[in-house]
Amino acid sequence: MWRFGCAFLFFILLVGSLIALVAWLVGGLLQGGALSLLITAVLPFIVLVLLVVRLIRRTGAPVGDLIEAAGRVEAGEIGTQVPERGPSEVRSLARAFNAMSSRLAANEEARRTLLADVSHELRTPLTVMQGTLEGVLDGVYPADEAHLRPVLDETRVLSRLIDDLRTLSLSEAGALRLYREPTDLEALLTEVVASHRATADEIGVQLDLEVSDHLAPISVDSARVRQVVTNLVANAMRFTPAGGRILLAAFASDGAVTIRVSDTGPGMAPDDVEHAFDRFYRSPSSSGSGLGLSIARNLVEAHGGRIGLTSEPGAGTTVEVVLPVDGG
Repeated sequence: MWRFGCAFLFFILLVGSLIALVAWLVGGLLQGGALSLLITAVLPFIVLVLLVVRLIRRTGAPVGDLIEAAGRVEAGEIGTQVPERGPSEVRSLARAFNAMSSRLAANEEARRTLLADVSHELRTPLTVMQGTLEGVLDGVYPADEAHLRPVLDETRVLSRLIDDLRTLSLSEAGALRLYREPTDLEALLTEVVASHRATADEIGVQLDLEVSDHLAPISVDSARVRQVVTNLVANAMRFTPAGGRILLAAFASDGAVTIRVSDTGPGMAPDDVEHAFDRFYRSPSSSGSGLGLSIARNLVEAHGGRIGLTSEPGAGTTVEVVLPVDGG
C-alpha cells in the first residue's frame, strides 16, 4: 500500500510539474498574467496532493495492520486481533478478520481438548487389556474365561468408542449420509423397548411406551433415529434407581413428531444440564464416555430437528426430540 501510494504521489508530482512548466511558458509567451495563471494551475494540484496523502494515511495504516496480523496468524499466532479503524470498508474488513481469527482460536482449543479427551478415553480400556494380558503371559493369571472376558469387554468398549467418534466426526463435518425412508415410528420405538426390556427387569425399572393414535410414518434414517432413542433410553436406565420408571412417548405436534424420554432418576444439577450436550462432558456420577448426547444432538439436527433436555435435582430428567414429518 505504501509503495502504491508513493508511486501515485510521484505520478501526481510529475503531472503537477508539467502543468506548472506549461503554465510558466504560456505566461511568458503572453507577456503577463503568468503569476495568476501559475497559481490557478498549481493550487488545485496542491489540494489534490493533500487529499491523496490524507487518503493514503487513513487507508494505508489499517491495511498495514491487517497485513501484519495475517502474517502473525500464518506464523501460528492464532487469535491475533487488529484495531478497527480507517474507512468503513476497512473497518468492516478488520471486523471480519477479527471474527475469523477468534473462530480459528476457538477451533484450535476445541481440537486440543478433543485430542486430550480421546487419549484419556482410550487409555483406560487399553490399560486394563494390557495389564490382564501381561499377567496371563507371565503366568500370574490363568488364561480362563474369568480373566479373558474383561479383555473382550474392553475391546467392545474401544469399538463402541471408535464408532461414536466416527459418527461424531462425520456429523460435525456435515459428511454424514442419511438414508431416509418412510418409517413407522411406533414399530421402531417398540423394538427399542423390547431390546431393553430384559435389562430393565434385571435392574428393577419399569419401562413403558406410549404412542399417540394415528401417528403417520415420517421420512427419516431409521437406523440413526433408533441409535438416538436407544442412547436416550440407555442413559435413562443408567441413572434410574430400582423401583423407578422410564417412559418413552411419541406424539404428533405442528407438522412434527415429538419423541420424549422421561425418567424418575435423581435429576441433574443446573451446570450439568447446561453442558449435557458437550462432547466428553460427564457429571461426577456418570460412567459413560460423554459422547452419547452430543452424537444424539448431531443426528437429530442432521434430520432438521431439535433436541432439548430439562432436569432438576430430585425431579428426574426429560429429553425431548422433535423431528419434522416432511424430513426437513
